[in-house]
Amino acid sequence: MLVLDSAVMNVGLPHIATDLNFGAASLSWVLNGYALAFGGLLLLGGRLGDVLGRLSVFWIGLAVFTLFSLLGGLATEPWMLVAARALQGVGAAIAAPSVLALITTSARDEAARNRALALFTAVSSGGAALGMLLGGVLTDLLSWRWTLFINVPIGLAVLLTVRRHVADTPRRPGRFDVVGAISATGAAVALVWTLIKAPEHGWGSAATIGGFALAAALVVVLLVTEARHSHPLLRLGLLRSRTRVATLVTMAALYGGMLATFFLMVQYFEGDLGYGPLQTGFAFLPIPLSVFTMSRITPRLVARFRQPPIIVAGAVGVLGSFVFLNQIDATTGYWTGVFPALLVMGLSMGGSFMPITSLALQGVEPEHAGAASGLLQTMQQLGGAVGLAVIASVFASHGVAGDFLVGAHAGFAAASVIAAIGLASAASLLARPRAVVVPVPERAAVDAEAA
Repeated sequence: MLVLDSAVMNVGLPHIATDLNFGAASLSWVLNGYALAFGGLLLLGGRLGDVLGRLSVFWIGLAVFTLFSLLGGLATEPWMLVAARALQGVGAAIAAPSVLALITTSARDEAARNRALALFTAVSSGGAALGMLLGGVLTDLLSWRWTLFINVPIGLAVLLTVRRHVADTPRRPGRFDVVGAISATGAAVALVWTLIKAPEHGWGSAATIGGFALAAALVVVLLVTEARHSHPLLRLGLLRSRTRVATLVTMAALYGGMLATFFLMVQYFEGDLGYGPLQTGFAFLPIPLSVFTMSRITPRLVARFRQPPIIVAGAVGVLGSFVFLNQIDATTGYWTGVFPALLVMGLSMGGSFMPITSLALQGVEPEHAGAASGLLQTMQQLGGAVGLAVIASVFASHGVAGDFLVGAHAGFAAASVIAAIGLASAASLLARPRAVVVPVPERAAVDAEAA
């Protein structure tokens, strides 16, 4: 439900714009307000779970998410909806890291852990695409407001029953890194805001350069704070692993490209192909179906081939799907020009996200599982927000009035570049760590001790 809400309102955006009188520039904040709060505060959510108990923190976060889902559905002004979406994101950020941390620390063995991670990543990667389908059904049959109202009964049901089935983790001593939380969220907001506004202000304008500089400065503040804080929000030791850094970059790039594709394809389905919200939602069905199918297969693939080759194969498939979509023209039909690309994208996402998650959390101590989970999900959500901002910016700057495909081709080309970055990062996982050469005197001493 938390991931689904990243995309569930996509299909209803035209209806939201009409009902609440949104401007074209501000409409994207219905999506980005949620994504930024969600991505920017995930590190804090992970830390809260590690210290206060993961189930308790999950319960509080889900309660906040459910409350503002209701208030967002009742919004009568643009600012009310954007504010509710941002506060939904706050609740999601508090709840989500505890889910993944509870899964990884409660598994009986490696096989059980891989099966659980496969189900988790199927939901987290397929949930965004499933959100397109659910959003289309609810918007067409009821109203866009039901894309938010639907969270309320589900959230209440989980809040009332979760403590019967899931045991809480013990509290641990520790303080909270408020400066880290503020600088991480501020950097994300500054970066995405700058990317969205760049076509309007100009890429070389003072506003654009200043926005990038502010984001960079806040990242520096975050890193300096984390290096000095006794209980850091982001444990910099997690970033000393080349493998973990590569998986984080790959996750951000692949997820960012996928969300950006949704942005373009909704407009293509509803504008060029003339689909309604319901038909548009069903047009995305190949993605969640193939993702959930791969969730049953991927654990066996990982057991046989290890994670890196599967991640690389997934990244190749995602890149190929973007290249294929870039060939769309005025004569393209759904079944020959779109369906194959969405199917390959779903299979690739479903196959790669579980091994990415497994590698990113490998070797993390149980007491830091929340922080590591928060870091991984931060990269996923911010990758989505930045990817969407980049593609929307490229689309807008190359767009021609009355011809969607001109801007779309530029957008798909940009998505291909993002996916290529993910592929390059994934390929680095194939390199085996260098053997450590022990100096001769030290080796002699070791041999003597062994003897």
